[in-house]
Amino acid sequence: MIILIAGASHTGKTNLAQKLLEKYKYPYLSIDHLKMGLIRSKNTTLTPYSKDEDLTNYLWPIVKEIIKTAIENKQNLIVEGCYIPFDWENDFTKEYLDNIKYYCLVMSKKYIENNFIDIKNYANIIEQRLDECEMSEVIKDNEEILEMVKKYNVNYILIDDEYKIEL
Repeated sequence: MIILIAGASHTGKTNLAQKLLEKYKYPYLSIDHLKMGLIRSKNTTLTPYSKDEDLTNYLWPIVKEIIKTAIENKQNLIVEGCYIPFDWENDFTKEYLDNIKYYCLVMSKKYIENNFIDIKNYANIIEQRLDECEMSEVIKDNEEILEMVKKYNVNYILIDDEYKIEL
């Protein structure tokens, strides 16, 4: 089984992947780690500050082939990151799709406003981040993601009253 975890920055994708790893013993691939490995090894001219669209266009073709390889080898894998396109299903045939579950984490504006201190405090719980987290940006990013999950009719988890995701 392949589990894809998408969503805006600071929504807890990596933390959820870590919890799933601990519970189910599925390894996970952080697309951010892949991104930084390719950038630091100078296999791309992109930078950590490149547009998300450019990073997605570069990283997704690699990630989707990793997913296909894992399925073909009957391996479980969790893939988490911001760089999973909303039309990801178009890149797989039914045989692959039967082995993939997709979840997009989205925080409501109300949740962000009421819990922003916690969001900032948990930003480095799994990985050390270099970026600063601003409430207005987190709200904007999550509103855009919510709009896209509705447009593409993909599975999403709305974090509204409390941050509770059932494994």
